Amino acid sequence: MTTFDDREKGFESKYALDQEQEFKAVARRNKLLGLWAAEKMGLGADQAEEYGRAIVKADFEQPGEEDVYRKIAQDLEGAGLTVSEGEIRRKMDELSSVAREQIRNAE
Repeated sequence: MTTFDDREKGFESKYALDQEQEFKAVARRNKLLGLWAAEKMGLGADQAEEYGRAIVKADFEQPGEEDVYRKIAQDLEGAGLTVSEGEIRRKMDELSSVAREQIRNAE
């Protein structure tokens, strides 16, 4: 095996690890977002955990994060709350940073 092959395998391994960490971070962000929304809706601890898991599952409906945004927005509206798109998206961004940091610190 040549040095080039070793470098290529190293890059492939790093890419795979980065993708895995990003997947975990997005799932963590979605759960944190669900917990945030559950708190706004006044859900109890068990219901909040269940709702957080539902938000993680909602992300598998379509590529991207629009399915998560849509579910959160609809559920908040259904609970009679007025939360702007900007507020939800800012919270998504904020929790993305938190989730990435948590994933980095966990590994």
